[in-house]
Amino acid sequence: MPAHLYILKCCDGSFYVGSTRNLEQRLYQHRTGVGAVYTAKRLPVELVYCAEFDSVADAFAMEKRVQGWSRAKRTALIDGRADLLPLLSRRGRKASEPLPGAPDD
Repeated sequence: MPAHLYILKCCDGSFYVGSTRNLEQRLYQHRTGVGAVYTAKRLPVELVYCAEFDSVADAFAMEKRVQGWSRAKRTALIDGRADLLPLLSRRGRKASEPLPGAPDD
């Protein structure tokens, strides 16, 4: 059964990452304040990213990965900039290198 990974942008600008089998129902729950305590306190929310997976296990595994990402890395995913993901990874760059798009000091 297909499942989805999704990212919501909350009214305070934060992101909420989740996974579900029924995206429409889950979005309705978030938008009406019963989806999660986190989003209920940050209404309204907007769907900014969604990806379909072959199984719930795959979607959940990706959810847990993305939850551990930095805001910059999540934003690159949302913007369709998969090419930036390795550069934004701590393992993909030296600690002394600036983040792509970061202002120069």
